[in-house]
Amino acid sequence: MPARIVDASFLTSASKIDEAPAEGIGEVVFLGRSNVGKSSLLNSLTHRKSLAKSSSTPGKTRLINYFEVVYKDDEADEKYNLHFVDLPGFGYAKVSKSMKYEWQKSLNEFIKNRRTIRLFVHLRDARHPNEPIDDDVKRYIEEFIGPDQCYIEVFTKSDKLKQKDLSKILKEHPGALLVSNLKKRGIEKLEHLIFDIVIKGQPCP
Repeated sequence: MPARIVDASFLTSASKIDEAPAEGIGEVVFLGRSNVGKSSLLNSLTHRKSLAKSSSTPGKTRLINYFEVVYKDDEADEKYNLHFVDLPGFGYAKVSKSMKYEWQKSLNEFIKNRRTIRLFVHLRDARHPNEPIDDDVKRYIEEFIGPDQCYIEVFTKSDKLKQKDLSKILKEHPGALLVSNLKKRGIEKLEHLIFDIVIKGQPCP
């Protein structure tokens, strides 16, 4: 049986990189537009109903939230710890320009300088698969991503689309995953992929 998540808990929140936990444990960063279903996906992945809190106001969360996640490899009878890092959603926040600038500056510094990040999970809405802001984020990460880091695209809300539309997304975005929190589609596959990349050190898909 492949490794699975057996425990998860909230660790801490940080507004900037020097408030984050000490580097050492491998980290998986989840980022995406506000309202893409990030909190729901984190809860589905960790088998916790309310680990990550979703806000009724898109863009309200401005902190970097850390979660301690424990995987168990039943074959090896070993447990492994890693961090899931929930970045603030982008695209909708109703804040002043000066606050938005400081906020973006902190996020940029975190994403570029945090060397324990092993995997970037970029969530995109399957109903709007080619939003310019998502394309910009993808290009931005590709500019600086290190040889020991991976980037994957995960399209949420895939249950809202017909098969031909899903096939088109996969054709346009090779290596992407399709997930649905409602139907629990693709969740287990993502759970295993994270383990293979971060813990086992397998190459990026």
